[in-house]
Amino acid sequence: MSIITLQLGQCGNQIGGQMFQSLMDDVHMKPINTMVPPNRNEEYINDVLSTFFYQDGRSENQLPRARAVMVDMEPKVIAQTCMDAKKSGKWQYPEKQQLSQQRGSGNNWAHGFCIHGPKAKDQVIEMVQKEAEKCDNLGGFLSLMSLAGGTGSGVGAYITECLRDEFPHAFILNQVVWPYNTGEVIVQNYNAILTLSHLYRTVDAVIVMQNDHLHKICSQLLNIKKISFKDINKVICHKLLSILSPGTLHKYPGFTCSNTIGEIMEHMVPVSDYKLFYLHFRGDNGAHGSYIRL
Repeated sequence: MSIITLQLGQCGNQIGGQMFQSLMDDVHMKPINTMVPPNRNEEYINDVLSTFFYQDGRSENQLPRARAVMVDMEPKVIAQTCMDAKKSGKWQYPEKQQLSQQRGSGNNWAHGFCIHGPKAKDQVIEMVQKEAEKCDNLGGFLSLMSLAGGTGSGVGAYITECLRDEFPHAFILNQVVWPYNTGEVIVQNYNAILTLSHLYRTVDAVIVMQNDHLHKICSQLLNIKKISFKDINKVICHKLLSILSPGTLHKYPGFTCSNTIGEIMEHMVPVSDYKLFYLHFRGDNGAHGSYIRL
């Protein structure tokens, strides 16, 4: 079940780049637990590659390409993210699956939603369709975006609505970053409210991650002295991949299910009115795990 990722705005593109890098680092890492049979580890690697990456098969030396569409109204972050991916030597982004312009949305939600969004619609949907055609079995879409800025929130909300119109029966999971309470931009409260109101009517579920909570994890649990957005993005990806990485979920003895987007939606969104999620981590007798809370 392949997942197509939409990286929207500066925040979404940085998180997406870190997420794919974390996946490939995990794939290339040697197994720590020697009790795991080699075939099980090989099965996990194949599942990761088929879910989040693809290879066209024409060249054995070609790096796996992320199943992603990148959108930002400024070119700097997209160019840097693509360059970092290629420098890793493990994966890369697909060619001509990026949309950028020379001027951003100025943290103006209406400018992103009413001007940049409609202008970018046709090109973005065409890129998404190209990625969908590469999937043997499309599991759904993962959208990454921020609630504070103009492009991630305004353009992101508009593109997500267009995605729902184009793929009415596909699962759409949004991961959004809630801004700092102390403020990032003066209109962040309006941007957040407007974005969430549109997403709530459009997508199947929204995973909300708050910058203040992520900052505390970096400072109090990871003991990072000078916290950067890269550190925060690593925490976001760790939490996100804890539920999206290929594997088997054990709900109770005798019952298991795969953690595809469809399975998550089936069990966590039985009622469409409750679709806001928070990811929490806890430890029981030394064992650490994660769970989703409405």
